Amino acid sequence: MLWTALLLPPSASQTPSSNRPGPDALAAVAVWALQFTPRVAVSEDAVLMEVEASTRLFGGKRALRDRVVAQAKELGVAQVAWAATGLGAHALARCGIENGFKKPLGAMLDALPMECLSAVRPHATTLAQAGCRTLGDVRALPRGGLSRRFDKQLLQALDRAYGHAPEVHAWEALPDTFHARLELPFRVEHAPALLQGARRLLVQMCGWLAARHAGVTVFTLRWWHDAMRAKDAGEGAP
Repeated sequence: MLWTALLLPPSASQTPSSNRPGPDALAAVAVWALQFTPRVAVSEDAVLMEVEASTRLFGGKRALRDRVVAQAKELGVAQVAWAATGLGAHALARCGIENGFKKPLGAMLDALPMECLSAVRPHATTLAQAGCRTLGDVRALPRGGLSRRFDKQLLQALDRAYGHAPEVHAWEALPDTFHARLELPFRVEHAPALLQGARRLLVQMCGWLAARHAGVTVFTLRWWHDAMRAKDAGEGAP
């Protein structure tokens, strides 16, 4: 299998404790990703896609990788990672590692800090007291003891990340119509900065069109002034 994890940075609009991207950002990347494969899922702070069957359609693994990385960056994706499992790719992305095929997946995951898997985090203190620092340390503990002391999600996540158990995902559905909104992260007073935001929306729309094998003859791009606008600025325009 060939999985890709598209990791998004935390959103400024989210609470500090959540440390996650906003749902709109995740949904936008998920819709864009559906042009590559119907097997797309949102997983916490990332979008996962299984693309093994799609590589030939996009000119091979290298061509697919280059296209995904280039366009994902424009959508605000912070890190892209590739691996034989979705959870494995997600863990590698959180650690800033793109290529999960340089070594056997087990060896690469064993070296990662144990907190890179969300299912481990609730038990991090207890595991640290047992001398664990990496996923390999956790995996080396007796399975019987792990199953008795911790919830079943811990062992399930380890097995799925390492490819020892099938992964379960809720696949995203392609919407019938395209509508996207982008809140700019800073005050914009010049057209070039506004066009950068417009390009990001257009990349999303092109992904949706490609997934539907469709084209477009007309679309509407509308902007709004913020609450601090001058009184004579108006409400915005298409």
